[in-house]
Amino acid sequence: MIKHTLLILCILNAYGSTAQTTAAAADTIYTVHLRQVDVRAKWRNDTERYRYNQMKYYVTTILPYVNAATKLFNEINTKLDAQDMSRKDRRRFINSKEEEMRSQFEDKVKDLNVTQGVLLVKLIARQTDVNIYKVLTEFKNPFAAIKWQAWARLNGMNLDRKYQPEEEPYLEMIMDELGYPLPNSYAVNGRW
Repeated sequence: MIKHTLLILCILNAYGSTAQTTAAAADTIYTVHLRQVDVRAKWRNDTERYRYNQMKYYVTTILPYVNAATKLFNEINTKLDAQDMSRKDRRRFINSKEEEMRSQFEDKVKDLNVTQGVLLVKLIARQTDVNIYKVLTEFKNPFAAIKWQAWARLNGMNLDRKYQPEEEPYLEMIMDELGYPLPNSYAVNGRW
């Protein structure tokens, strides 16, 4: 038995772990601290690997737009929360910010395919932790929200639903790899 224990400790030490002994009332307790290891997905087939790589390409393509949209959303929220604006001033401010974004990104966003558009909406919802339909209703008007909800439904999405990270495991893996961990608002008991 001692030979097996020593063999296991030697193997663990060879892989960079540390073994410690603790004396407790005539018993010896061995504790082992292993290095943290990231476990990556093992693909079941080439099609699954291809879809993951394609999604990763799409995400890296739309990431600048996601960052700009979340920055603008946070800027608008802080401005509207800090000041008590009239309805007319509020609409004018939102329209000026929308026009600024259109002039900067409209041509590039129009070149995105439907899948990239769906991912763009999902990632904006993920990063801002908001229901996109309610934001459209609040910032634009209910008719614009209905129009975009109809577009989303035609493309297999629902804007009136909060982002669910457990339904998008590949997207979460990609975002984590790219340095965008899940925002704290999604954490429930240390898990999503």
